[in-house]
Amino acid sequence: MRFVCVSLFFIFHSSFFTPARAQYVEVQEPVEVKSVMVPKEHSATKALLLSIVPGAGQIYNGQAWKTPIIYGTFAVMGYFIHYNYTRMMFFKDEYLYRVNHNDTPDNSDYASYPTSNIYSLYNSYDQYFQLMVIITVGFYALNLIDAYVFGHLYDFQIDDNLSLGFTPGLIPTSTGLQPSLGITLSF
Repeated sequence: MRFVCVSLFFIFHSSFFTPARAQYVEVQEPVEVKSVMVPKEHSATKALLLSIVPGAGQIYNGQAWKTPIIYGTFAVMGYFIHYNYTRMMFFKDEYLYRVNHNDTPDNSDYASYPTSNIYSLYNSYDQYFQLMVIITVGFYALNLIDAYVFGHLYDFQIDDNLSLGFTPGLIPTSTGLQPSLGITLSF
């Protein structure tokens, strides 16, 4: 108990009876904070790499509205690829059956068709199948190109003062004045 009393005495004594020391506080003037617009780093290469998954590059570029168009086109192309492939395989099987069985038709719906016509149908559906695959690959390439180009144009600003004007005028010639049309482009 004695220890507690002595400890409280020293704490009380040191806090109230020590000479006051001068403390300096630095006061600063208010600083005006200006916001600076830091441009978001946008990479055309990243847009290209993302568009390996169709539509992801367009979403990265802020053009998400293109994604349903891309997937809709791929769905239509997929349907035509599947349709032409199944028809091609059907006529290929029919043709091979006829060749191996002395022109006897395998499918009664095509019994009136000669074997040469079955081969022509097979060949036509094969060409359509190949064409649809090429168009689909081309459309996929357009998806990549679109993402890359618009990735480059992401920060491109078009001024609101862009205007095109037509003004009539007269041009002096050796035979007199001839009417003309002038074009002014302001940007």
